[in-house]
Amino acid sequence: MPKSYYADNVALNAFLRNTSFTPPVQTWVAIFTVAPTPAGGGTEVAGNGYGRQMATFTVPSNGSCASTADITFPIDVVADWGTIVAFGLFDASSGGNLLYFANLSSPRYVAVNDQVKFPAGQLVASET
Repeated sequence: MPKSYYADNVALNAFLRNTSFTPPVQTWVAIFTVAPTPAGGGTEVAGNGYGRQMATFTVPSNGSCASTADITFPIDVVADWGTIVAFGLFDASSGGNLLYFANLSSPRYVAVNDQVKFPAGQLVASET
């Protein structure tokens, strides 16, 4: 799974320059209608009841870890969110730093009264 340049730089500083790093207390999942890149960007869903959702992950094994519980976004009851194409992991519930990101295997249109849910184990962060 791709990391952001922010996460790349944190890892390089920690491993190669002995620079301390305080990891985030929580990790948040965002969904995008335009995918981010390592530099960030993309178009995160906004408004209409949307908010990032907190996620927890398993202990890493062989370079990857998976979400431990369902990640459920609120039901959209106001207006369509559009077609979501990617997700990102952040260190804050809004703003903050993009850590990891990936495209969805299948883009999905989110209409009024629809709900986005990632079942436990479906989001996998990995080092490649």
